[in-house]
Amino acid sequence: MTESFGTRLRARIDKYGPLCVGLDPSPELLHAWGLDDSPAGLEHFSRGVVDAVSDLAAVVKPQSAFYERWGSRGVAVLERTVADLRDAGPLVLLDVKRGDVGATMAAYAEAYLDRGSPLAADAVTLSPYLGFGSLAGAITSALAADAGVFVLARTSNPEGARLQEAVAGEIYEGVRAANAGRDPLGSVGVVVGATVTDPGYPLDRLNGPILAPGLGAQGATPADVGRLFASVRHAVLPSASRSLLADQTGLRARTERYRDECAHYLTP
Repeated sequence: MTESFGTRLRARIDKYGPLCVGLDPSPELLHAWGLDDSPAGLEHFSRGVVDAVSDLAAVVKPQSAFYERWGSRGVAVLERTVADLRDAGPLVLLDVKRGDVGATMAAYAEAYLDRGSPLAADAVTLSPYLGFGSLAGAITSALAADAGVFVLARTSNPEGARLQEAVAGEIYEGVRAANAGRDPLGSVGVVVGATVTDPGYPLDRLNGPILAPGLGAQGATPADVGRLFASVRHAVLPSASRSLLADQTGLRARTERYRDECAHYLTP
């Protein structure tokens, strides 16, 4: 790669619109598709999502946990899904939420960001709750590989509010510093749920992308996204999963509708 993740993301959003499709093959969704809860069902589901949305979504976000629960067989499916997505075109955001220190964090970065890894993604999600500084090695590795990271700041689940409000300032400031001088968009992003009423920070200072989960099943609408992120519309990536993946019939049409509605409210 010769372009930074921020540059590639900006170009992808400009061409395909601001939508991230969460690829969450839970047992419930597999059954809703008429599939067995098995590695074979997992692969069929993943292939179906890749085929349906790759030319509609800027980013596809596989949730690693739903593959890992099947051990090596599930991870093998995840490797093939990442490869399929790369061949199909959308940027791959691997939702792993890893966070640790020293050599352990370096090993996570090698697994998910090293260009030679079968799980190498365009970006990953990271958890900063061992201190933002603990992510320095992963951020350095990501930038060296022209990849990106999204650091949890204010997530869409209500259980996180009290803890995250107490430490979000440190996270935002760390992201701002990491993106200083980057153009057109830094490669270090944050996760701020579309269901949050107040991010608690002027997000236009970050100069990085904002992943906004919570669209659809968690209650947020494209209009909510437009209001919450009015100052950073060019940098927001709304994310939906269950509301899109509820059944295979109509998946493509639902994805196209969400994409167009998000574009309507997020066009600067």
